[in-house]
Amino acid sequence: AQAFALLVDLPRTPEWLPPCVSIEKLNPGPNTVGDKLKYTHKQGGRQGVMDGQIIERKPDEKLVCRYNDVMMEVLVEFNVRSAATGACLTHTITITPQTLIGRLMSPLIRLSVPRQTRKAMANMVSILDSSDI
Repeated sequence: AQAFALLVDLPRTPEWLPPCVSIEKLNPGPNTVGDKLKYTHKQGGRQGVMDGQIIERKPDEKLVCRYNDVMMEVLVEFNVRSAATGACLTHTITITPQTLIGRLMSPLIRLSVPRQTRKAMANMVSILDSSDI
């Protein structure tokens, strides 16, 4: 429950996700399927913005968001399950280039995403271990 609570606390995402500057939920109220999101990120010295949406949410178990900009569509899925010593979190990212430039950048993206994902998960563990939720 604590791991999922950190995932859905969108304003805290920059604390654990290295390229994230902010995620803003554009609808009032609790996070629900269909909510619109604005994801601001910084990579390679450039800041970008992607439109997003929560497309699946199962409390304490699963969160799936889709983000789009002119070059990419990014599907981000988190699955959380109980483990003997806490929680097991699976973080899946599917990136689909939308343009020729996006396709040309794909090899660089494939190289950087695993490192960023490992860093993000280590950051989450650190936050959860400190009980700072």
